[in-house]
Amino acid sequence: MSLTLTVHRGTRQIGGTCIELRHPGGERLILDAGRPLDAPRGEEGLLPATLDLEGMATVLVCHPHQDHWGLIGELPRSWPVWTGRASAALIAITARFARQPVRVDLQTWTAGQALQFGDFRVTPILTDHSAFDANMLLIEGGGKRLLYSGDFRRHGRKSVLVDRIMRSPPADLDLLIVEGTNLGTDKPAYPETLLEEEFLALLRRTEGRVFVNWSGQNIDRTVTLYRAALREGRTLVIDLYTAEVLEAVADGTRLPRPGFPGLKVVITSGLRKHYRDAGREEFVARMAAYGISADKIQGRRDVVMLRDGLLSDYRAKGVVPTARDAFNYSQWRGYLDKPCEALEWCRAAGAEIAYLHTSGHASSADLRAFAAAMNARNIVPVHGTNWETQSTGFGAIRRMTDGVPTHV
Repeated sequence: MSLTLTVHRGTRQIGGTCIELRHPGGERLILDAGRPLDAPRGEEGLLPATLDLEGMATVLVCHPHQDHWGLIGELPRSWPVWTGRASAALIAITARFARQPVRVDLQTWTAGQALQFGDFRVTPILTDHSAFDANMLLIEGGGKRLLYSGDFRRHGRKSVLVDRIMRSPPADLDLLIVEGTNLGTDKPAYPETLLEEEFLALLRRTEGRVFVNWSGQNIDRTVTLYRAALREGRTLVIDLYTAEVLEAVADGTRLPRPGFPGLKVVITSGLRKHYRDAGREEFVARMAAYGISADKIQGRRDVVMLRDGLLSDYRAKGVVPTARDAFNYSQWRGYLDKPCEALEWCRAAGAEIAYLHTSGHASSADLRAFAAAMNARNIVPVHGTNWETQSTGFGAIRRMTDGVPTHV
């Protein structure tokens, strides 16, 4: 008895992940249905052509980044889609902002609790990643045991989760399906705690405000900025979107959220209109209790979220960067291949330009250490572009081709 594995997309690219496991009895699992990173906004019909949409399948989304869930709206509506509870909330927020209807009711799991899908037994395992509520998936069926790493790292604020599974890995793994985003790259991959110290140094040498561009769904980065701001006696100013993200995931945690000391929500007209159009006026009204108008940012020493989408509102309220301020871009540097108006706005004013960031993915060394700890009989590499030249140190690699099935 054996399982059939098909990587429909992901053997030679980052993002757009879609992996299928088929049990001899006919049961099918789809691990992620991601939107390719280079797909034009709004374009549809992007599911891999080799993915059979007939019959039934269960879809498992390992975390709430669009390159892992962005095509679930194109799947048959009869297919159940499962993910973590916080992931479901974050997917709903992203879909609403992107005007990209999910079109399915997301069912949710609890990390560490096994689920039975026909002949498959699946245990989600919470992991460390720049996406909140990211999970690895331990899959048992057909007499085989597989681990799908999803996206992970070992240097974030939840690194203990990866250390834990490395100390006590699942026994007798037949296959490890592992990401390789950072293989063969020089992307920064150092501890989030060290990044906090670097931000603190930036705050201490900056007389005025520190404007920062970061993803509102990167909760670790929000925590890093909040902690650095508190230590320097400054206020962290976030937008309404980031405030909603924090509210969606913070219950039962110690995560900062609206209402915490040293945290303000800037109320801008553009985002206020979005929430009004979405029937969420009550949310804006609640946030007003913790709010700050954009015109109040001028003349303060806050740490201020600054994205291109906020610029027009800031300008309209008289916000002007100066040489006393600083700007930091805290996302993957590759995104700067496209113009960043916020960066140029601050540069033209003579503000210090910094790049303080650490990757959401594991370093090459940590990927190899993780693979060695899992001690799987075979490894299938996905979600990477340098596997051909960087496969040494991983053990028995089985290189696959998109859309071509193989037996496990």
